[in-house]
Amino acid sequence: MRQLIVSAMLSTLLAGCAAFGPPPAPGEPMSAVQARLGRPSAVFQAGPDTVHEYGAGYFGQYTWMARYGRDGRLLSYEQVLTDAKFATVKLGQDNKQTILHTFGHPAETMMLPRRGLEVWSYRYRQSGVWDAMMHVHFSADGIVREMMSGPDMLREKRD
Repeated sequence: MRQLIVSAMLSTLLAGCAAFGPPPAPGEPMSAVQARLGRPSAVFQAGPDTVHEYGAGYFGQYTWMARYGRDGRLLSYEQVLTDAKFATVKLGQDNKQTILHTFGHPAETMMLPRRGLEVWSYRYRQSGVWDAMMHVHFSADGIVREMMSGPDMLREKRD
């Protein structure tokens, strides 16, 4: 019985390590990427492209987006929770759909009723170093009105 448990744990660890190999390369077919990375956490249609979200969930600081062309071949594969990617958001233009297709599902959502804003928050490594949250604020019409980053209180050291 003990050998069976150890074998199952080893299999699980090895399966998890498959995601740490070299990243998929542009031109790879969707089936090959999925065979290596597993099932995406979400799938979006973004114009003619299909986007697969590989999110790390509530506590994760990384979300990888795989973008495929009409032919089902990989166009790009990138970690999107970065300062550089957040800097591409256009206040007053981007909306919930463009944010979802760019960054994936947020770690948290909340309402600011007095301001009439909905906030989507993403955990990330600010400047690749600090544990932070990027807060994207949407007005009632779903348009991005403001963004701000701050410390991730779940990862803050408390004395």
